[in-house]
Amino acid sequence: MESMAGGMDNACRTGVQVVVLGDPGTGKSSLVVSVATETFSENVPPVVPPTRLPADYFPDRVPITIVDTPSSKEMSPNLVAELKQADVVVLTYACDKPATLERLSTYWLPELRRMEVEVPVIVVGCKLELRDELQQMSLEQVMSPIMQQFREIETCIECSALKQIQVPEVFYYAQKAVLHPTAPLFDQESQTLKPRCVRALKRIFILCDNDRDGSLSDTELNDFQVRCFNAPLQPSEIAGVKKVVQEKLPEGVNEQGLTLTGFLFLHALFIEKGRLETTWTVLRKFGYDNDIKLRKDLLPFSFKRAPDQSVELSLEAVDFLKGVFLMFDMDGDGALRPLEIDDIFSTAPESPWAAYPYKDAAERNVFGGFSFEAFLSEWGLMTILDPVASLANLIYLGYAGDPATALQITRRRRLDQKRQQTQRNVFQCYVFGPHNSGKSALLNALIGRTLSDEYSPTLNQRFAVNMVELAGGARKTLIMREIPEDGVAKLLSDRESLAACDIAVFVHDR
Repeated sequence: MESMAGGMDNACRTGVQVVVLGDPGTGKSSLVVSVATETFSENVPPVVPPTRLPADYFPDRVPITIVDTPSSKEMSPNLVAELKQADVVVLTYACDKPATLERLSTYWLPELRRMEVEVPVIVVGCKLELRDELQQMSLEQVMSPIMQQFREIETCIECSALKQIQVPEVFYYAQKAVLHPTAPLFDQESQTLKPRCVRALKRIFILCDNDRDGSLSDTELNDFQVRCFNAPLQPSEIAGVKKVVQEKLPEGVNEQGLTLTGFLFLHALFIEKGRLETTWTVLRKFGYDNDIKLRKDLLPFSFKRAPDQSVELSLEAVDFLKGVFLMFDMDGDGALRPLEIDDIFSTAPESPWAAYPYKDAAERNVFGGFSFEAFLSEWGLMTILDPVASLANLIYLGYAGDPATALQITRRRRLDQKRQQTQRNVFQCYVFGPHNSGKSALLNALIGRTLSDEYSPTLNQRFAVNMVELAGGARKTLIMREIPEDGVAKLLSDRESLAACDIAVFVHDR
């Protein structure tokens, strides 16, 4: 199992900036000089100039810049500026001065929060050689309450610059906290993988499960290992991995191999053992960034277009979505219930249709389910409003074709009008009118909603989308966009904002 770890490609990062912070006399400058020179110096300047550790200092091959800070009991404007540039903060206290340890939770950590310095913190006890030998409490006992209160603390360590004890480790942990952060992956409170991490690992599992039997066979596990870590697993190692899982979690392994439950359990185990680089290596090999979303460079399709052009799903994408619909319509009733929709998006960072503007935008049956037309209509709406999100979600769902083939940009409306014909499948209708004139009722009619007797004004733009049959039997997607009366002036102030409108409807109360 140890072999399922490895260094990751950190080419995307050019360096890590570490700011060393703490009370006067806690050993900040000695710590910086000691890591740079690998010796202890009696004559250390009050503030050491920025110090660089070269790329080959640690295995991740990313250089580190260490910024020492002046000894002060308060924040200065210069210090605030340095902290805004920091990737990670090393916060020091002196092992022989309990008051400096107390100041971490009474001053420094609350102050970092107040200034919104949202980076990992490494707490370092310096001058370990001076600690009272009679002190019986372990570092874990001392730090546990502070770490419970301040979740931004990534790790705690004690060191001695004088005796050269654990000095490089301080900056190794600082670099690791930036390159392999805990927060996106693991919830310390509940000791479980975070939902977005689970969703990403589930997608990776499905992509590696070539025969789609719900388990990773020995061959599939080996292919996964080679893809992520460039090294095969020996049969004895595979057996060892499965044995560890089976002992702790019997349902983690079945006759076919490692199940999704087992795969997730393994990653939780790596993280609990402090081997976050293993899970990060896997995520990054499959294109994830630090927010556990697809990296921007993996969405290469450019959506540059004229204001009167729109973006639509291609035939390839529609075919793919048809397959997705049929696969997830478990009961074969021709509709996807809300749970089945959640299941479809369980490999995306979150379900994109759970919030505005997509929530309640398409027609649903009495059970809250989508027909295939409603499903495609919702995709049409997402593609026209946010093509990058639409493409990303297609990839999260397993669209395996070239991303450039998934979406297409329509011809300019000006040319369509000149030729008196269009190839568009999705049309946008803007609905204008005064308060209480029936705009919302019109949108509700498009998606089969009954008219409500109670009037509630629409405060934001609202969307409704459905397929409409034209003469000759062709079906096109119609998006109706309700423009609240208060929003008209803003819309008209920008010349290009009306360019997306294919047809305008003006509603008045008879």
